[in-house]
Formats: sequence, C-alpha cells, structure tokens
Amino acid sequence: MTATPGQIGYLGPAGSWTHHACLELFGPSDLVPMSQDELIAAYRSEKIDRACLPITTSLVGATPFLNPILDLANVRIVAEYPKMLGYSLLARHGARLEDVKEVLGHPVAFEEAKLWLDYWLPQVRRTATANSGAAAQTVANSEGLVKASIGPKFGAAIYGLASIVDGIEEGPHNVTRWWVLGRDSPSPTENDKTSLLATVRDADLASLLASFAGAGAQILTIYERPAKTALDRHRYLIEVAGHETMNSLAGLLRKRPDIRVLGSYPRRY
Repeated sequence: MTATPGQIGYLGPAGSWTHHACLELFGPSDLVPMSQDELIAAYRSEKIDRACLPITTSLVGATPFLNPILDLANVRIVAEYPKMLGYSLLARHGARLEDVKEVLGHPVAFEEAKLWLDYWLPQVRRTATANSGAAAQTVANSEGLVKASIGPKFGAAIYGLASIVDGIEEGPHNVTRWWVLGRDSPSPTENDKTSLLATVRDADLASLLASFAGAGAQILTIYERPAKTALDRHRYLIEVAGHETMNSLAGLLRKRPDIRVLGSYPRRY
C-alpha cells in the first residue's frame, strides 16, 4: 500500500479493531491500511506521519505488536487510546451457528472470546489471521456457510456479512489499549503519562526500580520483554504518571541516561 506524509497507518485490511480505533480518533480521511511489517517500515522511513497499533489488553497483557515498536531506534508515542471491545461472530448471510465449522480471528481475539468459543463451538476449528479485518475479508470471499470470523460488528457492513451472535467477549472488562506513534510529544497537561524503556541485567533491576522511588516517580505499569541478547538481561517498559518535563522525571532521566523516553502524552485511564 502506497502512503504519503500526512497519512495515518493502521493494521489492515479494513474492519480491524485498529481501523475502528482510528475512525474514532481521526475520522475516515487520511487512513491507510497496512500489514504490520508495512506499517512499521513506513513509520520508520517517515512515509507516514502517524501509526496506530494495539499494545496491551486487560485479558492477555502485551500484544505481539509491542516488541516491534520497542525495536524501533526512533519512536515517539503521542497518544494512547483504551477501548472496551465487544466481539461479534460474523458469517455470510444465511449462516446459522450450527453451520459454522471454522472460526477465523487474531490469536488475541481467540483468547478474549475463549470462554464463549469453548462453550458454544468447542469442536470448531480456529484459524489465526493477521487481524479481525483479514478474518472478515476471508469469510466474505469464501464459498458456503461454514466459515465465520470474530471481530468488531462494523466489519459486517464493510464486507457484506451478517452478525450471528454479538457480545461473545469475556466479560465487560475486555479493554485493549492502542498507541499512536507520531513525531513530536504533545505539550504537558494536568494528567499525563510517560512511557520509558530500560534494558538491564536481572541483578540490576532492584537498583533501577529504586531510582524511580528515590525520584518520587509514580510507576503505573511495568511490562517485561526479552532483551534478545542474554537470558539474564531484559527490557522493561515502565510507564509513570506525569510528563517527562516534570522536575521529578527530568531529574531521574538526567541521572539515568540508560532510561529511554518513548513518549509523554495525555493519560486516558
């Protein structure tokens, strides 16, 4: 997919949850569907101004998209967007629940709808796709009535499908959070969050955390990711309350140049 500066890349094809998030954030103009590799490459080469990817969920934790973002040498998170998701089972018109022999969806979606799938469709084959948009597109292009996809209900209108069942997610706490990657951090507000990345040996983790406590920085979340260099070395995504320009954080960052700022942005939850 060709992109130009000023455009916003999202995980395509259309009908994905990231497409849905971008429509709510930015409206339909300037949105470009891309594969994960295309999206990361376009952002890295500055062919697009912004990129949107889901990075954590309340049920699964870190998504598969988090590591490629952390691998970027130059990245700036400019916004976060949490949203409670409601999954639907989509199929071709005329299909009934008992007709379904194969369900397509993203692996994270399967985890978030696992209880429902295990109860209502325990023997049905589950096939992983790049995202819910790709799943719905595959169902729309299939023959017969045996395939269904799980994803946002608006995918039915995009691909001419019907919703067999709505609300198949695991409870009302099923929330996914996206990052919007841009170029420049927004100005401080009264309620900000800063995402930081530190790579340390296991033996140095206690010292790293103590430096946050010593600076009076409020840690909100910590995600551990592989450093890809040694078993006793890990990357830590540490998110703290406040903007990077605050005295407490600015002082900490001066003392710890090994802590990398990924971005400061308005806190949404």
